[in-house]
Amino acid sequence: MPSEQFRMETVEALRNTRKGRLRYCRDWSPLEEEQLNQRLEQQDQAVKAASEEASELLKRFDEMKELKQHQEYQHLQQEIENSSKEAQGQQEKLKEEHRRRAKLLSRKLREAEQQRQRQEDLERQRREESQERLRRLYAIQEEVLQIHQQIGLNARHKELPAIDFSLYNTRGNHLCGEVSALVRMANEAFPTEADVASADHALLKMHQLLSGMQQEIALALEEKKKQEEKLAMAEAAAAEAKKTEELQKEDLAKSQPLDSGKLAGGKTFNQFLCFFGIFQLIESITSPGEMGSLIRFKQFLKQITAVVKLVTPSLSKFGFPLDFIRQKVTNGHPISQDTANCSQLKEIFEKINSLLSGKYVHCGGHRISVTQHPEGLEFVYFKLAEKFVKQGEEEVASHHEAAFPIAVVASGIWELHPKVGTLTLAHLHKKCPYAVPFYPAMKEGTPLEEYQRILGYQVKDGKVEPQDNFLKRMSGMIRLYAAILQLQWPYRDKQGTHPHGLNHAWRWLAQILNMEPLADVTATILFDFLEVCGNALMKQYQGQFWKMLLLIQEEYFPRYGQSGVCVCVCVWKVSGDSQPSKLWLPLLGEA
Repeated sequence: MPSEQFRMETVEALRNTRKGRLRYCRDWSPLEEEQLNQRLEQQDQAVKAASEEASELLKRFDEMKELKQHQEYQHLQQEIENSSKEAQGQQEKLKEEHRRRAKLLSRKLREAEQQRQRQEDLERQRREESQERLRRLYAIQEEVLQIHQQIGLNARHKELPAIDFSLYNTRGNHLCGEVSALVRMANEAFPTEADVASADHALLKMHQLLSGMQQEIALALEEKKKQEEKLAMAEAAAAEAKKTEELQKEDLAKSQPLDSGKLAGGKTFNQFLCFFGIFQLIESITSPGEMGSLIRFKQFLKQITAVVKLVTPSLSKFGFPLDFIRQKVTNGHPISQDTANCSQLKEIFEKINSLLSGKYVHCGGHRISVTQHPEGLEFVYFKLAEKFVKQGEEEVASHHEAAFPIAVVASGIWELHPKVGTLTLAHLHKKCPYAVPFYPAMKEGTPLEEYQRILGYQVKDGKVEPQDNFLKRMSGMIRLYAAILQLQWPYRDKQGTHPHGLNHAWRWLAQILNMEPLADVTATILFDFLEVCGNALMKQYQGQFWKMLLLIQEEYFPRYGQSGVCVCVCVWKVSGDSQPSKLWLPLLGEA
């Protein structure tokens, strides 16, 4: 056993020490021998104890060594495991990075492929668009050349020397050159949208050039045709005049307003209007005291009426449908509060304007036109103006709100056909001298009935109409006149200057206040005028208008005295951005 061997080795080592060397002596006594044995036993015990201790230490050393080896093994195993785990984690990271990079690379490859496809699509689309633009340019060039050929064909109208066709040819050549230059540039490089737009613009100009040329040719041909028709109609009228000369002389003798020699001497109705200077007559009435101007005005209207009667037989014999003109065109278009609808007003206005413009109008199954007789237009002017005033006298007098639709149509026709407005004023001043304004004075030798007619009363069989009816008619005509002064036809692209605007309303108001008030009449017409036109005057003249109202209240009212009755007029008061409010002003009139 290792322990026994170790013990023997230990004993042998002790014997070889200096103290352990014992020399055997035969002369030892038993006591010494016994001591020696005791010492040997002690020595053996000490050796045994040392051996056991050494054995125990060796055992512990072996255990410690085994424990250390075990710990080192565990530590090494732990490190190996950690290293393995770390290597595995690193490997997983590398795999993940590889997968990520693979996905990124795959996405980039797909994007590159898509980009390539888009580039190819864009290039193909660009080529297709370029081809389409090039085809469009060729089509435009072909159309421009065709239009240029049409311009060349239209330029062959040698019977129209008034038109300079060289300007159209020069302009057409210039536009053709522009389009040809664009086509040449497009063949060298890809055409752009700007090139196509320029070509379209040139094509549009060519169309406009051709349209303008055709319109000018059409107008010239129409003018030539009208001249030929006028010559033919003049020849027919000359032949007809010989047949109707006797009838004209009889009518002139009955009416006695004209010099028959002058009318038979060749003056037409239009020349007659210019001869008497209707526009100068209207403008000459600038103050209420000019009695002579009003007399000349009435004489002019009387003469015009006589001429209308004179040419009426000629119109009928020539085939001009007078009955339809009277019934369908003038009487057939009553404009009242029932026709205030915009579409109805437009229809009435367009029909009247078409008739006055020389177009054919359908009335009662007949197609009529003022061109059917040389004096047809002047005849319709007269009858239409008479109808406007008559509607004010009847329709507006009964329904005050009808003044505005009638006035807006009359104002629109007046602006397009000034003679209608002039004749409307003539009829209005004849029936209502207070629209001038003018208060006729009774002259010596003037019969009472004649004076009452001059004042505007209707006298039939020696009987004068009642005062209420008279004031009602005057009220209707003044209301119509006040509405005309402030309204214009609204359905027009560009509003022009009013032919008889608010400056005439201001003049009328100033003149009426400079005249002495007339019982009943002044209060009535002033009330009607301000009620219809007061708001427009206030907006136009603002502070000056309010001063005028203060003048009426403080200075004009006292002229009526204390025996009058109070009448109120309403005007709209507007200041700044505030809402309009009604302001009632008292007007005094005789009871």
